[in-house]
Amino acid sequence: MGFLKGLLIRLASTAVAFWLATLVIPGISLNSESVTETVTTLVLVAAIFGVVNAVLQPIIKTVGCGFYLLTLGLIALVVNGLLFLLTSWIAGEAGLPFHVDGFWPAAVLGALFVSIVTWILGAILDRD
Repeated sequence: MGFLKGLLIRLASTAVAFWLATLVIPGISLNSESVTETVTTLVLVAAIFGVVNAVLQPIIKTVGCGFYLLTLGLIALVVNGLLFLLTSWIAGEAGLPFHVDGFWPAAVLGALFVSIVTWILGAILDRD
């Protein structure tokens, strides 16, 4: 039961972070017609983002280990921005009304913003 609770908290935190990103970061948009569609879209986009990160991030870190060392980890901003952009593309292909305009500044700042907000919400909400 603890695993499921943690997963739902993480999914909800990420969905809230995406919603806040659409309000704060220019170039990230969510064009939904109703509250139900907005919530559904945010949860699905958060799930897509989670799957993209879970599948691709370890592969990218392993293959690009030298770049991470060479740039002292700053390449992670580029990688996270690209994964954020990939999430937008997948959401668009799935017919979800979520869109990121481009890599810079929308995708990079959006990925950074979502990471920070998710971390803060996770720290607040994930208490036993």
